[in-house]
Amino acid sequence: MLDKSRGLSVDCIAYDLEDSVTPGKKAEARLNIRRLLDQPRVEGIREQAVRINAVETGLALDDLTEVLKAGNLDTIVIPKVNSASDLHFVTDVIRHTLPKRHPATAHTASQDPPPIRLLALIESAKALSDLSSICKATPYLSGLIFAAEDFALDMSLTRTPSLTEFLYARSAIATACRAHSLPSTIDLVCTSYKGEAGQKTLEEECVGGKGLGFNGKQLIHPSQVEIAQRAFAPSENEVEFAVRVVIADEKADKQGRGAWSLEGKMIDVPVVGKAKAVVKRAEACGFDVAAMKENWKGQEPE
Repeated sequence: MLDKSRGLSVDCIAYDLEDSVTPGKKAEARLNIRRLLDQPRVEGIREQAVRINAVETGLALDDLTEVLKAGNLDTIVIPKVNSASDLHFVTDVIRHTLPKRHPATAHTASQDPPPIRLLALIESAKALSDLSSICKATPYLSGLIFAAEDFALDMSLTRTPSLTEFLYARSAIATACRAHSLPSTIDLVCTSYKGEAGQKTLEEECVGGKGLGFNGKQLIHPSQVEIAQRAFAPSENEVEFAVRVVIADEKADKQGRGAWSLEGKMIDVPVVGKAKAVVKRAEACGFDVAAMKENWKGQEPE
């Protein structure tokens, strides 16, 4: 199973040491994952992560001690983060274990390899009420992940197809990520994945999550990857319009025009900012943005 995962084409793959591993198999799983992450990188996987056990279990230190030896570990996923202290613990361990990769002074963009990133799973009411402190706990925090099932357990909620019972929590998490400039905002797992009905549910959840401000989703099966990537990527029409806005805005700026129109729509600073973000995301998703810019180089502000 571990070796098979290396054939996937995904943004991030997370190997689990928590719920999917029984207590008696934890040591073996740590060793297996460390050996896997010592192998040369494969082209299809951009980020390799490990979900350790929660700090409160007392198992996190053993997890970190082993997986931090791996040569190609990018990210640590930390479950059940209830307060900033959970992230302080992990930060202290990685700084002690890998001091050159995690210097006391701020790292630079050119640092190679870059510091290990941290992703925090938000799973409880306590965590939700302390998002600001959690987001500011460590310079290595890369984003937040919403763990719906554990949150439902904590709040005595029943998950429904509409997901309305999670609306406040999801909105709060997405907003906190934006407020603290965290790049990754990862939505809840879609537990339905088999057949057309499961794929439709996944697509609807992705669209809904994107509408709330999430830019990614947890997946539990390879069949979910393509649907999620397509849903969270901008559409071709969206990218084309964004490119036109960016090109026309450069000309409008030279003309001293702060607001103008395109196809009958008013274009001002916020719209231009969103267009630039769409173009950047399109480049990351593999769109040929250069060709689009060449095709629309004559676009003028209306």
